[in-house]
Amino acid sequence: MIRHSTSTQVAAPLGAYLQVTKPGIIMGNLIAVVGGFLLAARGEVDAVLMLATLLGLSLVVASGCAINNYIDRDIDAKMQRTCRRATVTGAIPLKQVLGLGIVLGALGFGLLAWFTNLAALLFAAFGYLVYVGLYSLYMKRNSVYGTLVGSLSGAVPPVVGYCAVTGRIDGAALILLAMFSLWQMPHSYAIAIFRFKDYEAANIPVLPVAQGVEKAKLHIVFYIALFALVSTLLPLAGYTGVGFMAVSCVTSFWWLLMALKGYRSDVNLLRWSRQVFGFSILTIAILSLTMALDFQVAGQAPLLAMLR
Repeated sequence: MIRHSTSTQVAAPLGAYLQVTKPGIIMGNLIAVVGGFLLAARGEVDAVLMLATLLGLSLVVASGCAINNYIDRDIDAKMQRTCRRATVTGAIPLKQVLGLGIVLGALGFGLLAWFTNLAALLFAAFGYLVYVGLYSLYMKRNSVYGTLVGSLSGAVPPVVGYCAVTGRIDGAALILLAMFSLWQMPHSYAIAIFRFKDYEAANIPVLPVAQGVEKAKLHIVFYIALFALVSTLLPLAGYTGVGFMAVSCVTSFWWLLMALKGYRSDVNLLRWSRQVFGFSILTIAILSLTMALDFQVAGQAPLLAMLR
């Protein structure tokens, strides 16, 4: 009996520490990192570099999430979805959450600095500073443009993966940054619609709360269309092939059709926004996998040149 009780007491805090780092977000970012890394590697994979990049960036993301939880503890207490977080309930002392974030960040940036290169390290630092500093501390609480600013940090992982291999910021790195940033917008607005009451209760000025659901619908359609166009730049510029172009067009078109259903008079907003959100995750996972497999090798002509 005593042994069982002791193990339970140990397991609970460990689980709370893990949840503070938001493992779901870490896993989602890892898929994007792998996509960017394999796109740049073009079939010649350095396993040690790949492992170090994945682990290093995972620690950086975990650090950002832990510190974000520390910063957001007051607004998290007002939201049904987040009111049971360890930073709200006191399951973990706040100083320990902050300390955990700092240690994880130091380890993550240390790994990236040792194994990768300046370009990858700078992008990781850029994403971290935007998320922890600009977004968490100010924009999320004070501006409807917080989602747009936050999207830049969410777009960094595939760029870090790509730059870890190439060591430079080229056209593909910038396309990936734009593509994943644009993807974040409808993804985040869909969440804000089906979590409307939570954001309203916490007085967070996301677009549906600040300017209405109808305007958020319009922005969702606009950003999906823009995302679709930017995604085609990878094959058109010769970084991926026809396969990626086909998959990109099909998934983006289906996502756009799904978004347009939000204008039907009989639409169930809760169900519709959850569908748009769910398909956004499927879309980016499929595209990350496809660009990892359908890279263009040196010497092959860009798709744009083939169409002339």
